[in-house]
Amino acid sequence: MKLIWLGHGSFRLETGEAVLLIDPWLTGNPTLPEDQHAKAIDGATHILMTHAHFDHSADVVDLAKKLGIPAVGQYDVMSWWGETKGIETIGFNKGGTVQLGDARVSMVRAEHSSTFPSKDGPQVGGSEVGFIIKAGGRTIYFSGDTDIMADMDWFGKYYAPDVGILSAGGHFTMDMKAAAWAAKTYFNFKTVIPCHYKTFPLLEQSADALRDALPGVEVIEPDVLTAITL
Repeated sequence: MKLIWLGHGSFRLETGEAVLLIDPWLTGNPTLPEDQHAKAIDGATHILMTHAHFDHSADVVDLAKKLGIPAVGQYDVMSWWGETKGIETIGFNKGGTVQLGDARVSMVRAEHSSTFPSKDGPQVGGSEVGFIIKAGGRTIYFSGDTDIMADMDWFGKYYAPDVGILSAGGHFTMDMKAAAWAAKTYFNFKTVIPCHYKTFPLLEQSADALRDALPGVEVIEPDVLTAITL
């Protein structure tokens, strides 16, 4: 199984015949060169979306149309897009699980916000979520944008993820120190991969604080478009 960072909070997960794009942000993403967009999305089979903010949702509809693949995410948004945008969708909700090829994906809570911009100001777009992804013999917790929350306790006990992909840039989400505290308090990760950092100056630029706080855990700072084998 291969995990490829597309910059910011965006990933590509390749497992068996499934190629999942998770929160793929291409347009305007300063960390993903435009001449690499085609490589980033090649062969994708599904698009997973955690919430409606532009840096997670802006390209989802266009990619679903271009690639002819389903968008997968929170039921309210997926139902609306299926009716109004003419794309294939798979809508489910927190507590639900869907099988996407070789990946089994469960939806869990996050603590953030979820809005689309409009001429009348921000409009609520479903609710923010995270995902538990079981594939290739690993269990991955993809936090999405979130703060620390007490629900992480039962995520760790019930799903027992061994890989944590954690939004940890601060300002909009947990910072590195908070992500490390959550990881060692609620989980027993073997591998932790930070994201949603380095994109803009107001976000954290290094994962040193995360690594220093998690001795014995493999903390991998991803490089854009460089595969990590899980």
